[in-house]
Amino acid sequence: MSDAAALPGQPRGVVSSGPATARTVNVLAPNPSAMTLDGTNTWIVAEPDSDLAVVIDPGPLDDVHLRAVVDAVERSGRRVALTLLTHGHPDHAEGAGRFAELTRTNVRALDPALRLGDEGLGAGDVITTGGLELRVVPTPGHTADSLSFHLPADRAVLTGDTILGRGTTVVAHPDGRLGEYLDSLRRLRSLTVDDGVHTVLPGHGPVLEDAQGAVEFYLAHRAHRLAQVETAVEAGHRTPSEVVARVYADVDRSLWPAAELSVRAQLEYLAGHGLI
Repeated sequence: MSDAAALPGQPRGVVSSGPATARTVNVLAPNPSAMTLDGTNTWIVAEPDSDLAVVIDPGPLDDVHLRAVVDAVERSGRRVALTLLTHGHPDHAEGAGRFAELTRTNVRALDPALRLGDEGLGAGDVITTGGLELRVVPTPGHTADSLSFHLPADRAVLTGDTILGRGTTVVAHPDGRLGEYLDSLRRLRSLTVDDGVHTVLPGHGPVLEDAQGAVEFYLAHRAHRLAQVETAVEAGHRTPSEVVARVYADVDRSLWPAAELSVRAQLEYLAGHGLI
């Protein structure tokens, strides 16, 4: 869900398929909506001199899209060797089983229910397929199973829905937890400060070239929303729907159900910290 102004470093123009960094190519899924922005970004990641590729988030169960991803890999002279998932939402993961059939690959994810094969993903794991170095970064909050992937060679991080290329993401109660999400944003900020990450490759929306600015924007936005929710509660707006009508009045009403889930997560966070 997008409910904020443009992020720092956000490119202008329409999101499209194509190269993003030296090691990444985006294939945009044809599933645009208010929640998915321009559609889901399916990422192909490979070393320039390797004949193996890793695919992150095959996307929805859309055979045309899944075959387009395979075609993009094969046109580069490579084959898909492994499929990874940032999290289990259908717009990222529903097509994973079919994609595994097309490519005869395993699917690795944090959630065991999403895996195809014996290996999962967890903190500290490093993917080395085809000479890549992809470091697994736990970033729960948007969902409990959300992961990001640090690509040191390109000074980039693939963030799934934790950071979007435009607007902000939903922390959807009860699976999404705001405290964990704020910790995840701080973890990503440390990558920009300590590890030189400057590019965000998001699950939706355009590439962001100012990773640190994007993280700081998200942290500031969350602090602002929390303050608004706290003020709304103090003014007597007690139910999530009442808070949404007060705090998200400038957001398209079609997004209010998603906003209510986010408000529930914010109310839980505030209550847990004794602030309401």
